[in-house]
Amino acid sequence: MKTQIEQNGIVILTKEASDSLEGSGLWNDDLRPTTMKEHSWKGLNFATLWIGMCLCIPAYTMASGLISLGMNWWQAIATIFIGNVIVLIPILLNSHAGTKFGIPYPVFARLWFGSKGAHIPAMARAIVAAGWFGINTWIGTGAIDTLLSASFSFWSFSGHTVIVFALFWLLNVAVAYKGPQAMKYLSLIATPVVGISAIILLIWALTNSGGWGPILSTPSKFQTTSEFLKVFFPAVTGVIAFWATLALNIPDFCRYARSQKSQMVAQSFSLPLTMTIFSFIGIAVTSATMVIFGQALWDPVALLAKFPPFIIFLGTLVIVISSLTINVGANVVAPARAIENLNPRRITFGLGAIITGLFAILMQPWYIMENFGNYIFGWLGTYGALLGPIDGIAIADYWLVRKRQMALHELYDVNGRYSYTGGFNKNGVYALIIGVAVPVLGLIIPGLHFLWDNAWTFGLIVAIIAYTYLMKGDQSVLKKGEYEKITSYKNSVSGNLADTVDGSSPNVDLY
Repeated sequence: MKTQIEQNGIVILTKEASDSLEGSGLWNDDLRPTTMKEHSWKGLNFATLWIGMCLCIPAYTMASGLISLGMNWWQAIATIFIGNVIVLIPILLNSHAGTKFGIPYPVFARLWFGSKGAHIPAMARAIVAAGWFGINTWIGTGAIDTLLSASFSFWSFSGHTVIVFALFWLLNVAVAYKGPQAMKYLSLIATPVVGISAIILLIWALTNSGGWGPILSTPSKFQTTSEFLKVFFPAVTGVIAFWATLALNIPDFCRYARSQKSQMVAQSFSLPLTMTIFSFIGIAVTSATMVIFGQALWDPVALLAKFPPFIIFLGTLVIVISSLTINVGANVVAPARAIENLNPRRITFGLGAIITGLFAILMQPWYIMENFGNYIFGWLGTYGALLGPIDGIAIADYWLVRKRQMALHELYDVNGRYSYTGGFNKNGVYALIIGVAVPVLGLIIPGLHFLWDNAWTFGLIVAIIAYTYLMKGDQSVLKKGEYEKITSYKNSVSGNLADTVDGSSPNVDLY
């Protein structure tokens, strides 16, 4: 029986297949595959999504952390660019699965960990995202609190920071409650607002300092290449880890893409270029502050507090919009989906968003951001060691083991091939253990510390090799010709999927 239809490289379920899954414990309206009409995101939507998420305070201050470790400005910028180009590779590879099959990340994880085992990578991603949710909420809280204190003399009462944190937390959760489609419109607002604000800030800095300032002429503190590389490798791992979270759950957004080409081109340009340019703006503006104020103001909030009240008010709005964009897009969608996947029949995305917000508080973001050591080497480095192997397993399964073919409806069937034995794919579990264990050896054996310094990279490569080897001959893999037996192919009259396929085709009843 034909259970799925492929058109222009996008696969959807037939109406009969989707109707048969309505009572499944693995199915609900949030987790189901997207319809052809829902594949409506253009390249512009993905570009604004990434630009909106990249234009945030952590990205602005990332270069300052690298410079504080001894790099000069161009070494820091080069490290940021290289790290983002590297992490772009798994982002694009996992984007393909989301675009082609219209599935969110927890459902994608069922493919390589099983219907129950998918909770392992989904919750691992959720914990990291909840940590990031807390970090960005804390950063936004500090920014708003500082700017209120600079504007109003009475804003010094006991507990004012707690009140701001609670209100800003509620605002983030309320926006997240609306679901991932809200990001499509939020990013369209945030991208021009924050982007133009950054350009204005750069122009102000250059105009008032009469040049680029001393930081851009400060040499590197490293005397030899060896000294530089000791810092470069863990630093680039930290940069990779900054977006390693999205490398996993990017299907949550790409499931709405109109085509593979539109999402690939938009993401390829918007992520690395935005992060690099925005980091340079941060360095250039900070360098100028040494001339203007006699001190380096790496924190944009501390810089903003130097301006008149009206400018502070506008700056506060920009920071709120920026923090909301990255929090909802990068830090709520994945954990909310993971929590929803624990019990799709009872837990909604909105409830998952609320639970994510509560867990973020328990992650103590104020400790993580206490100093750059905790941030780059502790937080970013540690979760990079966990997410690297998961990224590797996802890539190996979809591209090397299954070669981009799957029985879509069986991802939602409790007795389907992707439930494996008891709901767990033991090969995925073993590959994850191996992928994490190899970098951890670098913490135990001094001579192998380079493994930990590059934990994400080594974990990813090792997991790819281990998983591909373990899955040889696995029964869940479609045999030759089996994909064609369950798939109907339909050619589009025009290139616009949303317009040509509306569910009323006289040839095939599309869901």
